[in-house]
Amino acid sequence: MAFFSIDDLRSRNIAEGVEIKAFSGEKMMAVFFSMEPGAVMAEHSHPHEQMGVVLEGELELTIGGERRVVRKGDGYYVPSGVSHGGRVFDSPVRVADFFAPPREDYR
Repeated sequence: MAFFSIDDLRSRNIAEGVEIKAFSGEKMMAVFFSMEPGAVMAEHSHPHEQMGVVLEGELELTIGGERRVVRKGDGYYVPSGVSHGGRVFDSPVRVADFFAPPREDYR
C-alpha cells in the first residue's frame, strides 16, 4: 500500500490514556500517538531507533537521563537501547514517531 489515511488505521491502547495507530513498511514504521492529559509513558528502551515530532500539545520527555519539555513542532531522537519516557501535562498531545526497524509489538 503506497498511501494511507491516519483515520483509517486500526487504533490500539498501549497504556492508560495512550492510543496508537501504526503504519509499517519493510524497514521502517510510522506510529501516530494520541495521549490524554496526565498520560504517562513509563521509561523503557528497545533495540529500534526512534525519532518523532510533536504535532499538538506539549509533554515532558526524558531521553538518556536528559529531561525536556517539547511542544508542537519540536522533534527528538532516541538511539537504539537508550532509556526514555514521557508524561503529558493538562492538554491532549499528538505525536508522530518513526521506528527502524519496525516494532513487531505495534503491528
